[in-house]
Amino acid sequence: MSALEDLADALARDTLAAMDELGNDRLHEEIAQIIGASSPTLQEVYLTAMRYHLAEQRGRKALERKLAAARAAGE
Repeated sequence: MSALEDLADALARDTLAAMDELGNDRLHEEIAQIIGASSPTLQEVYLTAMRYHLAEQRGRKALERKLAAARAAGE
C-alpha cells in the first residue's frame, strides 16, 4: 500500500470503531467532508476504504447468520 492508502485505511478503521462506540452509522460521511476540505485525494481513498470495510462487515454478518441458521437446523 502507498502512504496515502495506509493513512486512509487507518482512518477508516478508526472511524469504524468510533461508529460502533458512538452508535453513529453516518460518522464516516462527516469525516469524509472534513478531510475533503483539505485533501480531495485523501477523501476519495478514505471513502474507498470505508466502502470495502463496510462491505466486508455486511458480508461477514451475512455469513455468520447463514452458519448460525445451518447449525441450528442441524441440531
